[in-house]
Amino acid sequence: MREEPLSDRTTASAASGDDATFDLTLRPRDFDEVVGQRALIDNLKVFVKAAAGRKEPLDHVLFCGPPGLGKTSLAHVIAHELGSQIHVTSGPALERKGDLAGILTNLAENDVLFIDEIHRMNPAIEENLYPAMESFTFDIVIGDGAGARALRLPLKRFTLIGATTRTGLLTGPLRDRFGIVSRLEYYPPEDLQEIVRRSALKLSVRLDEGGAREIALRARGTPRIANRLLRRVRDFAEVEGDGRVTRNVADRALQRLEVDAAGLDAMDRKILVSLIDKFGGGPVGLETLAMAAGERADTLEDVYEPYLLMEGYLARTPRGRVATQRAFEHLGRKMPAGLQGSLL
Repeated sequence: MREEPLSDRTTASAASGDDATFDLTLRPRDFDEVVGQRALIDNLKVFVKAAAGRKEPLDHVLFCGPPGLGKTSLAHVIAHELGSQIHVTSGPALERKGDLAGILTNLAENDVLFIDEIHRMNPAIEENLYPAMESFTFDIVIGDGAGARALRLPLKRFTLIGATTRTGLLTGPLRDRFGIVSRLEYYPPEDLQEIVRRSALKLSVRLDEGGAREIALRARGTPRIANRLLRRVRDFAEVEGDGRVTRNVADRALQRLEVDAAGLDAMDRKILVSLIDKFGGGPVGLETLAMAAGERADTLEDVYEPYLLMEGYLARTPRGRVATQRAFEHLGRKMPAGLQGSLL
């Protein structure tokens, strides 16, 4: 099967350059190679098999969840399982109606169109996507003024797969047109350990179980981060060791990378330190906290905050973000007596 090249959005937690090439190499090719997200994968297997049996395109699919959990990878896996061509674009890349028209009219029967960051699509472009998703048609206007006429172009039946990190920013009409809506959750260390093992085999990295476990425990529940840490730890193992990634080698390398035993990196700690030292633990608004930490508010909210919330270092209240008891303990600070009440 032929695949289009993929351009991933670079985030504070994602690799770039050569790492993006490795990301393509390490992606699973079919359902059997996917680790974790078992309930979601089992359901997708049923949906794909049923669509293939009826010789129909798969219902449109929406994947939600934080960055790095495998939304793009699953889109490629679905296309592979369907035996279809995948066409990859992103919401911000569709600037004009003609951009969308060019992509849709070039789709073959049962092709897969993957739109990353679909929540960032121009609203005017989004409205033109509705008839394409519902009736596989695309409306264009030819001419100007009184001589203008509407023309409805038929499209080949296709499956749209959208990916978003911000489900709340999707409009209701767009979200309702997806027949399959699935949320990807953070991975437990056991699944990440298996992902690191498989990636090490593909990269010919000598890795023992202790090294795999140490990387998995510090990967923030995210396969993309686990693979990135594996590559960086491999560098330390090859230059400062005998090339084997053991637990001790992984621990030393991750300390050099400023990733602590809880998986928090330098920016995570900077956010918590800013919240505690500059604002007494909160509550404080997102924009103010982002400025204090020297990070963009949307990056803080999309990339860093979900993990800090899930692990209990941060809490959202009606008045703003608040550091929890666990955050104070992690940084070796004492929690003010009056702050605990604001978390209730």
